[in-house]
Amino acid sequence: MQNATTPQRLRSLDALRGSDMFFIMGGEGLIIVLAALFPDSAFMQTMGKHMLHVDWHGFHFMDLVFPLFLFISGVTFPLSLASQRQKGMTDFQITLRIVRRGLILVLFGLLYNGILSCTDLANFRYASVLARIGLAWMLASLLQVWVGKKVCRWLIPVLLLGYWALLVAFPVEGMDPYSMEGSLVGRIDRVLLPGQLYLKIHDPEGWFGLIPSTATALLGIEAGRLLAESRLSGSRKSLILIVAGITAIGIAMLWDIVMPINKNLWTSSFVMITAGWSSILLGVFYQIIDVWGFRKWAFVPAVIGMNSITIYLAQEFIDFYHTSRAIFTLPISFLPETLHPVMGWVAYIVTCWTFLYILYLKRIFLKV
Repeated sequence: MQNATTPQRLRSLDALRGSDMFFIMGGEGLIIVLAALFPDSAFMQTMGKHMLHVDWHGFHFMDLVFPLFLFISGVTFPLSLASQRQKGMTDFQITLRIVRRGLILVLFGLLYNGILSCTDLANFRYASVLARIGLAWMLASLLQVWVGKKVCRWLIPVLLLGYWALLVAFPVEGMDPYSMEGSLVGRIDRVLLPGQLYLKIHDPEGWFGLIPSTATALLGIEAGRLLAESRLSGSRKSLILIVAGITAIGIAMLWDIVMPINKNLWTSSFVMITAGWSSILLGVFYQIIDVWGFRKWAFVPAVIGMNSITIYLAQEFIDFYHTSRAIFTLPISFLPETLHPVMGWVAYIVTCWTFLYILYLKRIFLKV
């Protein structure tokens, strides 16, 4: 960690990133226990269901959390690239920074998976969410620097259509190309990915999935270019993002007929539906916070968003549950017993947020 001076930045990006991380920081558990309090409410049961990942084909809200973070990482790159070039940095220097950031995220992923305490490297899981974000963002950013935005725009459909074609063309013989056992994704990871696979015969963050994940990051970069466009009004940018998002969701639903929406395989239809929702959310947050100027409410999620990697890693190394129980067990005990699970999650979230707020006050951010 280091002291950081806060650059000029879009508060909507911090708020959206923080709102996304909220569900990793206990929001998922909070909504699940709230749903349990209202077993006869169809709305609450639907909310609770969407806090669980789909087992294989399909799409729930929690399946959006990971790709939304990757999408936002792409959004920030055009703004960062313009700043670096204004400072006189060469493309080679920018490339080194991109590679450094990508590899640091891979390293953080290894730390998150527990490599420091691992005594059996042969059965250690090397793939991770942070590695997928780091490598996909790195590839997309390098493409932007070295081949340019026009080529990258054409690369997005090439990557998505090419990935679809490869899955269909090279399944395990006689098996469903979109099944865990029969997909090309699993075949490649079983051969090339060292260590243990998350699902034994398949890893949702394996090597082959980098192809469509890079497309997710590239779509985020396109959204970032739109936000950086000075010739358009803020409301016009928001409208374009929302309309583009609705269009992408429509494409995804049609594509789902022949290529199932599947997070584990990161299918091309999954890229489109998650990019669509990401674009809509970005447009809404940008309009409310940066165009209309309603920023006070955004402070709470922004505190999370400005230290998102910190809280993701910290939950593996700091026992926030112990701290929250030590502080809140007594006051919670005076409440009705049915509320204890809900307030337990509220206490956990408040403890995590307070930790991040202290870092915010001290201007300490984990910069990668």
